[in-house]
Amino acid sequence: MDSTTNSQRRPFSIKLWPPSESTRQVLVQRLTNNLTSNSIFTQKYGTLEKEEAEENAKKIEDVAFNTANEQYDREPDGDGGAAVQLYAKECSKLLLEVFKRGPAAKEEKELASEKDASSETFFDISKGQRAFIEAEEAENLLRLLKEPGNCYTKICFSNRSFGLGAARVAEPILVSLKNQLKEADLSDFIAGRPEAEALEVMNIFSAALEGSVLKSLNLSNNALGEKGVRAFGTLLKSQSCLEELYLMNDGISEEAARAVCELIPSTEKLKVLHFHNNMTGDEGALAISDVVKLSPLLEDFRCSSTRVGSEGGVALSEALESCTHLKKLDLRDNMFGVEAGVALSKALLKHLDLVEVYLSYLNLEDEGAIALANALKESAPSLEVLEMAGNDITVDASPRLAACIAAKQHLTKLNLAENELKDEGTIQISKALEEGHTLLKEVNISTNFIRRAGARHLAQVVVQKPGFTLLNINGNIISDDGIDEVKAIFKKSPDMLGSLDENEPEGGDDDEESGEGEVNEDELESKMKNLEVSQEE
Repeated sequence: MDSTTNSQRRPFSIKLWPPSESTRQVLVQRLTNNLTSNSIFTQKYGTLEKEEAEENAKKIEDVAFNTANEQYDREPDGDGGAAVQLYAKECSKLLLEVFKRGPAAKEEKELASEKDASSETFFDISKGQRAFIEAEEAENLLRLLKEPGNCYTKICFSNRSFGLGAARVAEPILVSLKNQLKEADLSDFIAGRPEAEALEVMNIFSAALEGSVLKSLNLSNNALGEKGVRAFGTLLKSQSCLEELYLMNDGISEEAARAVCELIPSTEKLKVLHFHNNMTGDEGALAISDVVKLSPLLEDFRCSSTRVGSEGGVALSEALESCTHLKKLDLRDNMFGVEAGVALSKALLKHLDLVEVYLSYLNLEDEGAIALANALKESAPSLEVLEMAGNDITVDASPRLAACIAAKQHLTKLNLAENELKDEGTIQISKALEEGHTLLKEVNISTNFIRRAGARHLAQVVVQKPGFTLLNINGNIISDDGIDEVKAIFKKSPDMLGSLDENEPEGGDDDEESGEGEVNEDELESKMKNLEVSQEE
């Protein structure tokens, strides 16, 4: 089915991640060559046979890719550069480990083979090249699932587009497995198929898995819409023990959201619910809020990029009041506005287990941001990630933000990019981070109209944190001398300072203001020296 995508508000940028399938295959081949070719490492530790080398190369690439992909998932607005670097670093590290381990003995290989055959629980066909599959290829791909006595409890059919022939091959296999299956990943498994064929394929899979007792079901990236959701109705109606449900990038409209609410009989055990990147809107959010209300054990809720406005935001916020076990909340890139932000703040007062909170691009403004900062200050004692980028937050809200941040001693990542904190607000945030915060790793206050004083003060604070990895202050209006000062502060650890190529030293210095920036910055910093950030404000 044709996928439905949301309009993007971000400017065009080149994405370095994820790498193409061909790039990943080339890397596997290079790793294989390294393990089988003559070198100082193979001379010292031994050369692997081609089959063993290929197996290790695939594992190295796969582990490195998944590690880097997790990094990229944590930076959805980045260009992927950090993920690419981590990908290469992990490959090098794992390659060296394989070299040092040396070739496996014959007995070890046989034992490993027997163990894998008897105890494998995860069947995954998503790692190969993305492609359409028909009956003949399905017979080959799914042959291991036919073996008597197999122990598969989790299947992943993602990244393969099933036609009718392939679906009919899969049908009896799934029927034979459904009593042992616990997790089913059917994301992106009908891409490019005509609507009529896609719906029939979904009906076949739904009927085959009816009655299975699944803990996790992933139907993402299938452009389901209401028709697709109802095509999976037979399966959804039979599920009363789901702990994880993923419906991301599925064209979940108002009607589709109502269908989800109608078809799932119980969400009492649900812990993870993801609705990212849909066209849900306010009316759809009202339906989703009904699901949330009936999910008291919810720990991870994602409803980002779903076109939800004030009315839907208020409904979701009120529904979240009952989810007191919530650990991760992601509502980014919606149109909540101040009213929904205030409503959300009331809900968050009850959430003591929150670890990650993503509230960027919600149009919160100062009033919404202050309400949320006050609420989070009183709750979420173990908060590790706080993101409130792109919310038109000004210096007027910075004292409350600073008080909240000062209280969060477990904080590892802070993102306040694309606001209007300026120097005064930035220095207040810096002061909040001075005491403790030994776990802090990343701070992003890019595009905040920061000048020399704010940049210098923030840099001096974060560079002293023992595990710190990245400061992003790009896109500000720091003078050339200020840039030099910041770089000097990070002289011993330049990798901790992000790019400054979008900084505009003369930005904002118009007419009579021009030339006064440095004096005003120094004066401001002098005034801010004795600022105390109270956790009791």
